[in-house]
Amino acid sequence: FDGGITRNEIPSRFVWPESDLPSLLDPLADLPVPCIDLAGFVSGDPVETERACRLVGEACREHGFFLVANHGIDAGLVRRAHICADRFFGLPFREKERASKKAGEVCGYSSGFVGRFDSKLPWKETLSFHYEDSAARIVEDYFDTTLGPDFGYFMKVLQEYCREMSSLSVVIMEMLALSLGLKRRRFSEFFEGNESIMRLNYYPQCRRPDQTLGTGPHCDPTSLTILHQDSVHGLQVFVDGRWRSVNPTFDSFVVNIGDTFM
Repeated sequence: FDGGITRNEIPSRFVWPESDLPSLLDPLADLPVPCIDLAGFVSGDPVETERACRLVGEACREHGFFLVANHGIDAGLVRRAHICADRFFGLPFREKERASKKAGEVCGYSSGFVGRFDSKLPWKETLSFHYEDSAARIVEDYFDTTLGPDFGYFMKVLQEYCREMSSLSVVIMEMLALSLGLKRRRFSEFFEGNESIMRLNYYPQCRRPDQTLGTGPHCDPTSLTILHQDSVHGLQVFVDGRWRSVNPTFDSFVVNIGDTFM
């Protein structure tokens, strides 16, 4: 699967049954996701802390999704991370293949999951890699090994981005704990030292988007996912028997709890 070649055609393996495709005609399809202002929570304001934890608790009980704003992460860093992702996925296919996933591994480059499945393939490319706070250069070392020193800028930007996501996850874990009536650091201490996976998703142009999906229906088999969308709509959540959209907002991150918390 090479998005640059197949963008004008739909191979049969990428065509999904109509019953699996969400409706694009529902005028009420937007999901009302609460936006949590982290500034008050981080500063220790008791009123804002109570409000943030209440909204998070309600969202997690209803569908598991919420937004976080005023998170303190530099908007320039987020833009640079998007630019780096675009640069990687814009490479010739043979160059991207240098980072291909090896059998049985989670990390690496993958295109359409060709080789794993025979039908209902996702119309996307992904690049995944590990991150952990205790390994200062883990992201830089990964790219240096797989793609070489020419990606030095790429490595540094994504290393910093992962570090910021790790710090943000601690704050979110604290809100989750308080929303359940637990001690503030109950979850952040429990997950301390665990590694995370950073994943870049790229959805190539598609001539027939009504016939395929970038990412199929799934649950996250993790504790927490922090997602930053670009300006293109596409993220949907299955709530009350139908798919509802979570619209992109550049200044906010989408957070959803995974199976561990569900």
